[in-house]
Amino acid sequence: MTRDRYLVVGLARSGVAACEAIRRVWPEAEVVAADQRADVEVGRLRELGVEPVIGGDVVPVQGLSAVVKSPGVPSQTDQVVAARAAGVPVWSEVELAARMLPNPIAGVTGTNGKTTTTELLGAMLRSGGLACEVAGNVGRPLSALAGRVDPNAWIACELSSFQLEDIDTLRCRIGAALNLTPDHLDRHGTVAEYLRCKLRIFENQRPGDVAIVNGDDPTLRDAELPGLGDRVVVTREQAKEIDWEHALLRGDHNVENALAAAAAARAAGVRSTDVDRALREFAPLRHRLEPVATAGGVEFVNDSKATNPDATIQALTAFPGAVHLILGGSLKGSDFTDLATAVAGSPVAQTYLIGAAADAIAESLDAAGVPFKRSGTLAAAVESAAAAAGPGDTVLLSPACASFDQFRDYEDRGDTFRRLAQEVAGAA
Repeated sequence: MTRDRYLVVGLARSGVAACEAIRRVWPEAEVVAADQRADVEVGRLRELGVEPVIGGDVVPVQGLSAVVKSPGVPSQTDQVVAARAAGVPVWSEVELAARMLPNPIAGVTGTNGKTTTTELLGAMLRSGGLACEVAGNVGRPLSALAGRVDPNAWIACELSSFQLEDIDTLRCRIGAALNLTPDHLDRHGTVAEYLRCKLRIFENQRPGDVAIVNGDDPTLRDAELPGLGDRVVVTREQAKEIDWEHALLRGDHNVENALAAAAAARAAGVRSTDVDRALREFAPLRHRLEPVATAGGVEFVNDSKATNPDATIQALTAFPGAVHLILGGSLKGSDFTDLATAVAGSPVAQTYLIGAAADAIAESLDAAGVPFKRSGTLAAAVESAAAAAGPGDTVLLSPACASFDQFRDYEDRGDTFRRLAQEVAGAA
């Protein structure tokens, strides 16, 4: 009898988790792991009995049961193209996990707010007495749960477009789409393709499943949803149905996120009183409108996860007082016109530009009549903003850009901002 043979492409966190899951759940299967990088650590793979192929060589695809593609691997990669040409199934890591896990999944997708909403949903499910695990794009790969969790536990799962583009059987008993603005166009090419990938979260729903969409987002409100789930529309007009007044989260976008999480929790059977208790106790997550320091009445807020203009536009709704806004980073195809318009109509007192995107942002701000300073580095921006801010003001890092020009990732950028802000606060 021929053994199943799988090729895992991309050996970052989710790729390694996929290898581990196959060896754990399907121990008779053979696993080959490939990565274009030559410096990948392969010790753990060899311990698992996984054959590593490092450095960019295309692995022969004949005889493979499937190729498991990590989220960071584009579909245009030679290895993936070869597999498709040979008729070999290509699965995302979450598709692999879905084939291993019998658990009910409550999935969350959207351009912005996925992590906050997924974690909040998990808190609400637990508040209602339901066993729940949180996984997916949020940090712990979904496949890391395979063979390790109660099969009846709910899984609150953050799902990115990169993960959803290669699903086949993944079914979300409850799915939520939060918002849709242009992002990752360097990967998906068009907004239409990006939307198609996002909406696949509903594709395998059956009658009785629930498809939640944010009715305040015009693209989602008007979209034709795939699948057979019951459609539930939430809008900010329903904010009175949750205890938003006593929530620690802030900003119009987080009202929408909280309503989506509440609708998902109720669909799973959680009572409104338990939903509200979880909402009141839920603190902002790291790098997402996270207060990190206070000095002389000035609050420093880390929103490094705002890696596109719409996320920054939403962040500005959270602050009634004057804002000293730090913008910039690496470019990923975004247009900054709407951001400049939003800044012009907001309580932003000054903007500070950093990184490779500074010129593009400056052009849009200048056209909108918004003042700006070219700081170059995050350290210089924090120093200038702290010196200019007064009591009641906010120094906000909400960069509207990726971070890869000056930092390892958005977390590295946010951690650096936290350190700089606390140094300023300590010297005040």
